[in-house]
Amino acid sequence: MTVEQRSFDTANGTFPYLFSPATASESAPLVLFLHGARDRGNDLNVLLKWGLPLFVNESQSLPYFFAAPQLPADQTWVERAEDVIAFLDHLLANNSINPAQVIIAGFSLGTAGTWHIATTYSDRFAGVVAVSGRVPQVIAEKDLAKLKDIPVQVFQGGQDANIPIADVEKFVETLRGLGISVNLTVFPEGDHFIADQVYSAPDLQQWFISQTRRELAISA
Repeated sequence: MTVEQRSFDTANGTFPYLFSPATASESAPLVLFLHGARDRGNDLNVLLKWGLPLFVNESQSLPYFFAAPQLPADQTWVERAEDVIAFLDHLLANNSINPAQVIIAGFSLGTAGTWHIATTYSDRFAGVVAVSGRVPQVIAEKDLAKLKDIPVQVFQGGQDANIPIADVEKFVETLRGLGISVNLTVFPEGDHFIADQVYSAPDLQQWFISQTRRELAISA
């Protein structure tokens, strides 16, 4: 499957983005992916070299929509959170995406953005995937608690020199103490760059299409 390269104009500048449609003709889930720091810039081909974008690009067909915006150099997802939501609204308005089945997933810098956006706009997402991401020290527990009804998948390398595994395990226990459903997967010999292994796993691919926000499903 060849991933399309597109662009979306926000109030704060253009987002180049990767896009892949779902194979199903009816309403399907969306996986919204936020990349890491080294993939910032204006060349979408950089995103296609590894991780989830590479997996999608090399797959024959997938049962979910996929979209991955690209940050300009030196910007963060936290700074562009409102633009990410505007981008999400654009995708929902122009594709047969099930709004009750939107997954937000990130790697490294993208995981920091994922935590911020998922807690700020917790009514928009059915699941959170955090890979090799820093523990969000600046997010208060009352805001983390907004994820109580959103399943969370955390993946971490045991040899990640950037993020101590003990810090991640402590953060996961904090989330669980707030009543959040969290699955932690540790790759004991993995370093910071475990995204290829994580995003190609059949269990996670199945998980992407198995999550539905309860209240939206009922109202629909």
